[in-house]
Amino acid sequence: MARQVAHEIKNPLTPMKLSLQYLQKAIEQKAPNVPELSAQVSHTLIEQINHLNKIAGDFSQFAHIGESARERVDLNAVLHSVLSLYQSDERASLHYQLPETPVWVIADKTHLNRLFNNLLLNAIQAVPDDRMGQIELQEQIREGRVRVSISDNGQGIDESLRANIFTPNFTTKTSGTGLGLAMCKRIVEQADGEIWFDTVPGQGTTFYVQFPITAD
Repeated sequence: MARQVAHEIKNPLTPMKLSLQYLQKAIEQKAPNVPELSAQVSHTLIEQINHLNKIAGDFSQFAHIGESARERVDLNAVLHSVLSLYQSDERASLHYQLPETPVWVIADKTHLNRLFNNLLLNAIQAVPDDRMGQIELQEQIREGRVRVSISDNGQGIDESLRANIFTPNFTTKTSGTGLGLAMCKRIVEQADGEIWFDTVPGQGTTFYVQFPITAD
C-alpha cells in the first residue's frame, strides 16, 4: 500500500515540475508569451493539485474504513438521502421505488452513505457520453436479508477485468486510485453483508449488496 501511495503521488508531480521548468526557462529568456504561458501553467498546476487532493482523500478514507461505528441504521433512509443527491444529475435518469417503512440493518451509517454514493456514481460514470444513462435501483427482502441492486446501461465490464474488480489499487478508469470498489467491499463485509455483480459487455452492469436485517 505504501508503494502505491508513493506511485500515485509521484505521477502528478512530473507534469507539475516540467510545466514550471518550461515557464522558468521562458521567463529567463524574456519570451513574449510569458503571460499566456503563465496562465497555462497555472491551470495545469491547479488541475494536478486537485488530483493530489483526491488521491489523499481516497487513501485516507480507505485507511479509516477499519474504524467502523456499527449501529442500528434504517437502510431506506440512507438510500433516499443518497438518491436525492443524484436526481438532478443531467447525465442519467434514476429509476427506483423504495418502501416508506424502515429496513433496519447493523452498520456504520457514514460508511453506508459512502458505499451507495460510490456505487451510484460508478453506475453513472460507466455510461458512455453518447447515451443517456438509465440507472435503476431495486430493493428485495427475503429470508431475513435485504438486497439492493444498482443497474446501469453502460459498457459493461470486460471479462479479463472481472476477477480483480474488488482488488485494492485496481481500476478500469483512466484516472483515480482504484480504491472505490475495494472500499465498498470492506464496508459491506464489516456489516456482515455480501457484494457481487453481473455484467454484459456493451449492455451494462448490476451491482448487488445484501445485508442481514435486524429486528425492529
